[in-house]
Amino acid sequence: MNIPLLAGTVSTVLFAASMLPMLLKAVRTKDVASYSLGNIALTNIANAVHSFYVFDLPAGPVWLLHAFYVVASALMLAWCLRYRKTPEARPSEVHEASPREVHIPHEVH
Repeated sequence: MNIPLLAGTVSTVLFAASMLPMLLKAVRTKDVASYSLGNIALTNIANAVHSFYVFDLPAGPVWLLHAFYVVASALMLAWCLRYRKTPEARPSEVHEASPREVHIPHEVH
């Protein structure tokens, strides 16, 4: 029995399974407001750079784990860019005219 290979396989499955609830919630609800766009963007950059290292290693569980992370973080970035709500004006910034401020021009006869 190859203990390192078994440990790599089990940890790959566990790491991937730990991300699935986040991914499923994001795709189901389209609510990505709680995710940091900066963090997700940086994660994608790091994954791209880290790919040069990982894919130079012999094929194994680390390839699967890294591929999963690349796809998951790319999906989260796409969803954040697509579903992120634009900041809305705060109630104090919204100026609605009160009835006393409404100007009604006088009719000219």
